[in-house]
Amino acid sequence: MVIESRSPEETFELGKKMGEEAKPSSVYCLNGDLGVGKTVFTQGFASGLGIEGPVNSPTFTIVQQYDDGRLPFYHFDVYRIGDISEMDEIGYEDCFYGDGVSLIEWSVLIEELLPEEVITVTIEKDLEKGFDYRKITVEGL
Repeated sequence: MVIESRSPEETFELGKKMGEEAKPSSVYCLNGDLGVGKTVFTQGFASGLGIEGPVNSPTFTIVQQYDDGRLPFYHFDVYRIGDISEMDEIGYEDCFYGDGVSLIEWSVLIEELLPEEVITVTIEKDLEKGFDYRKITVEGL
């Protein structure tokens, strides 16, 4: 499925809709270059799970856990991961295979650890279509 977003608000709303539909033990892989709107999408996703507090990218902590929504939410940012063994240290398996929902930014860096079934969201810019235009491709739903 391909969705065209023409504003950060539309990207947020798509994330929110997907968060509302998320099921326990789901793993979402969120990919795209720096500055394409991954954090905006994730904030919408968290809102769809009923999380009301601020949601920021956990760039330096690798994972941020939110427990105040309808499901536990594990927000990973593995952009700065130095060694894949760091994922073992933070207990990724409990997140991926537990009762919560995991969303992983830069998931291509840890592909060998991902479950067989994931939902992949790829966000791309196309400046020829406008500064705020995003092509969002969703696979695996």
